[in-house]
Amino acid sequence: QVRLVESGGGLVEAGGSLRLSCAASGSIGSITAMGWYRQAPGKQRELVATITPSGSTNYADSVKGRFTISRDNAKNTLYLQMNSLRPEDTAVYYCNADDILFYNYWGQGTQVTVSS
Repeated sequence: QVRLVESGGGLVEAGGSLRLSCAASGSIGSITAMGWYRQAPGKQRELVATITPSGSTNYADSVKGRFTISRDNAKNTLYLQMNSLRPEDTAVYYCNADDILFYNYWGQGTQVTVSS
């Protein structure tokens, strides 16, 4: 079992920055790929960014050049640095992890609100 706890969300003005963190605990040695997803009101949950154990990253087109995903394996923490935030980035952001048995885990989410 893996437990994921997000933090770092909040209210920010358009153009501002936030850094989200996701602390992993439990069977952390079994974690493989990790990622961030988001869900805006009335919309489906969507991929924001993913990162493999080797550090390869993938981003949604809407956040490329503005968001950076990273992981600190020593601290068992996943990060999402979000710059040049836009009102359309407003959503609940969720941390996600896969393990070696292909189980999938989700955090409880953290709210990001960008005011115009």
